[in-house]
Amino acid sequence: MTKQQREEFLAGPHVGVLSVAGGAGQAPTSVPTFYTYEPGGEITMFTGTQRRAPKRIERIKEAGVVTLVVQREAMPPAYVTVEAELVAVAPPTPEQMLTIARRYMPEEHAQGYVQAELGDPGNIVILLTFRPVRWFSSDTSTD
Repeated sequence: MTKQQREEFLAGPHVGVLSVAGGAGQAPTSVPTFYTYEPGGEITMFTGTQRRAPKRIERIKEAGVVTLVVQREAMPPAYVTVEAELVAVAPPTPEQMLTIARRYMPEEHAQGYVQAELGDPGNIVILLTFRPVRWFSSDTSTD
């Protein structure tokens, strides 16, 4: 893919798979994630601190880099893999969360999803921002 093609592909509403390096002697952790990206910009996503997320967030902070893979679900196969460096960890605004959620679900579901994330007193939501630094891609429809 050209630079423009891969950036436009990443900007599409694909579910990403985020991989974070494991600790010493541990395999990397990979999880599906919703994200947003505009060509030439940064990748943003949010996660709650329930379950295993706190350890994953600490690993991201320690490593400073992650890998995000997105693929076309239908034939012909295509994918973009981005190695990205962490540039910010901050509490998100509800609007930032809605911007991401709206890419993947209808408005009423997006609103409910964000309200549920923010309304759980045991859940601290974190917005992660990454800068793409290295790209790999393939689109078999154009290769």
